[in-house]
Amino acid sequence: MSTDVNARVTGAWLESHDPGDRVFANIGDLELESGEILPGVTIAYQTWGTLNPAGDNAILINHALTGWSDVPGWWPSMVGPGLPLDTDKYFIICPNVIGGCQGSTGPASLAPDGKRWGSRFPTVTIRDMVAAELALTNLLKISHYILAVGPSLGGMRSLEWAIQHPDRVRAICTIGSSAVATGDQIGTASIQIRAIKADPNFNKGDFYELEDGPIEGMGIARRIAHLTYRTESEMDVRFGRELQGDDTGRYAVESYLDHQAQKLAHRFDANTYIALTEAMNSHDVGRDRGGVAAALAKVEIPVVVVSIDSDRLFPPRLQEEIVELVPKAAELITVSSPFGHDGFLIDVESVGDAVRKAIALGQSQK
Repeated sequence: MSTDVNARVTGAWLESHDPGDRVFANIGDLELESGEILPGVTIAYQTWGTLNPAGDNAILINHALTGWSDVPGWWPSMVGPGLPLDTDKYFIICPNVIGGCQGSTGPASLAPDGKRWGSRFPTVTIRDMVAAELALTNLLKISHYILAVGPSLGGMRSLEWAIQHPDRVRAICTIGSSAVATGDQIGTASIQIRAIKADPNFNKGDFYELEDGPIEGMGIARRIAHLTYRTESEMDVRFGRELQGDDTGRYAVESYLDHQAQKLAHRFDANTYIALTEAMNSHDVGRDRGGVAAALAKVEIPVVVVSIDSDRLFPPRLQEEIVELVPKAAELITVSSPFGHDGFLIDVESVGDAVRKAIALGQSQK
């Protein structure tokens, strides 16, 4: 059976594609939080800088929902010589999460039977993603991380690193993230998932052998999501009620959202969008740990929490909660930005300063 898939089906990275700078590691079978075994897991990752012989100059970057291992591609001016994540000093690594679609084992990957996982791909959680990252860390002989840093979904994983593996990370930095998913977030995300599943080409998740995949459904999901990433005032100032000025009759804001949907279709997979969104919905550091307060009370490493003042997806109160509940060395840094949740991608100078501070705290820990 052919495993070829065309671009109208998925934007996932596939085996026939150029790997670029990706490196692939097989971490073996992974036991998931559900008890299910995900067999023969591959992690795609990229690195910058050189790991020293002691394996103790590493920094872990945890990407966001639609991010991937190529950090300079989505987080410009953060990684490189003299930049906040200084490759002259540190070994920077960013793995693509399990459930992802850019080289790590996910729904678009080939299962052991040679067919794509599709609807058979198991449910994964934030903790499962961290378990895979830990396995990769051990495989690469990284003794510990000076810092685990990430925005949004990445911040969730950084928090789990601090709770589960404080002996393997010296400090963390969460950016525009939270200790638990809120009802508002879950509600918005559930509508996005429904939009994908309602696409006639979704085929219950088994669309890889069809001529067309649920690109339209994923596009609707992305449009909904993107409105939560930016601010109402920015949208009004930037677009207002202006028409696009072409023969489509669209408002300018519609054209902008259409563009964002089309961009995602070229590099993402609908099943991955669902899998990672559901993982974020299930995020709760207090699950089976006596609640959020009890879980965060055990964190003893430095925690730098970056809040974006205009973020309506992860409002500042969620970052304030983390700082209030972590008993030691927690610090809140508020970035003033007109760009909402996407401020972490755009206001890189302010975010970079916070990351530098977090690195310094990590280096001070022995």
